[in-house]
Amino acid sequence: MPKNIVIGGGIAGFHVLEDVLKRAPEQAKNFMLITKEKLGWPSTCGIPFGLAGEYDLKQLEIRPPSYYREKGFDVKTETEVTSINIEDSTVSIGEERIGYDKLIIATGRKPFLPPIKGIALEGVYTLSTLTDAFKVEKAMKDAKEAVIIGAGVVGLETAAAFSSKGIKTTVVRSRAGSLPSVLPLNIDPDMAAIVQKRLEDRGVQVMASAAVSSINGKEKVESVTAGGREIPADLVVVATGIRPEVELARKAGIEIGETGGIKTDSALHVKKGKTYLSNVYALGDCVEVISGVTYRPVLSALGSTASLQSRVIVDNLLGGKSIVPFYLSPFVTSIAGLQVGSVGATFHTATNIIGIEPIIGKSTKLTRARYYPGAKQVTVKLLFDCERLIGAQVISEETVAERINLLTIAIMKELTAKELWLMERCFNPAVSLMTDAIVDAAMDALNKM
Repeated sequence: MPKNIVIGGGIAGFHVLEDVLKRAPEQAKNFMLITKEKLGWPSTCGIPFGLAGEYDLKQLEIRPPSYYREKGFDVKTETEVTSINIEDSTVSIGEERIGYDKLIIATGRKPFLPPIKGIALEGVYTLSTLTDAFKVEKAMKDAKEAVIIGAGVVGLETAAAFSSKGIKTTVVRSRAGSLPSVLPLNIDPDMAAIVQKRLEDRGVQVMASAAVSSINGKEKVESVTAGGREIPADLVVVATGIRPEVELARKAGIEIGETGGIKTDSALHVKKGKTYLSNVYALGDCVEVISGVTYRPVLSALGSTASLQSRVIVDNLLGGKSIVPFYLSPFVTSIAGLQVGSVGATFHTATNIIGIEPIIGKSTKLTRARYYPGAKQVTVKLLFDCERLIGAQVISEETVAERINLLTIAIMKELTAKELWLMERCFNPAVSLMTDAIVDAAMDALNKM
């Protein structure tokens, strides 16, 4: 009997195996991973860049199942767990029952498909798996005009990819009533305008104030109706978000939280009835977490979140006592060569969920000395609750991830605007400014306090 069973072969599931190899490779023989997929560890976050031709999509299978088998893991591909039986600590694969000491649920997510007429037509795709990616890549070869439904991260990354391949591309919102700007969950409208302009400069039409009413065609898609206009399209990608895949957990009596994700404690134990189960964990896109800014349940469907959760679970399986009470979900992407990052509260979150009017500090400067070749413009926006930093957004062509990681720590440590302004920083004209945009943004906020 395997001591530990992992259900799900996405980023979260395979990260558990990766962390076991790093911490205790001799324990590999005690782990079984069961996945419905044929492929191994997938990097689905890299799909849009593969579609843009940055690399072959096949490279996004980071490691094949055979790699893990050679290391001693029992990896069952193209195999579906049909039920979890908490009472007798078994999982079922059809008629077969397999016992476990510890269970790790990593069932991931599924794409959200809005109720749009024509969404089942040929030529309409999602981009949730590598299998989806190969289908879209094939469709791109003959496509002339494309519509992306959804103005979030995947939608904009895909729009940039299509446009770079000479496909006339339009981005529209999925529904009326959603925030009328791109990346509404990640950045504020003033920052979003920078991203939208970059896309438009690259030939992408962005209809941020229009919503889709129908997808049209007889058997294959021919056009999309949005904002009273009919937009020709022979390729449509629906990128309207995800929903946690929790049906297996729900049927087992595991509690599902208000966001639709599996409810866990800070050590990632699942809950059944009034009790958190010491031998059943869940991680990745199928779980909800507690926001470190609003202190309310949220979904954090990020590979980086799954990686952190995997480290926590593996440490606990090996006798540790790791927890993550709250999550800030720092985010970064690259859209048409523009790096966009954020962490913590947006203005909408601050005003509508936290219930405060944040103090804003903003600065636009260069990333290095003006006389040094290749300096790029960077815009930093900081949001403060009184003096405490609660949110940050950064846009540039370089060094965004580094700034977001710093600002994540600043929010975690509850740094104030004055502490950010007085923070000691390194300087060299080839890589930085004497006074960074973060410092000036903090000063801008201080002047308003």
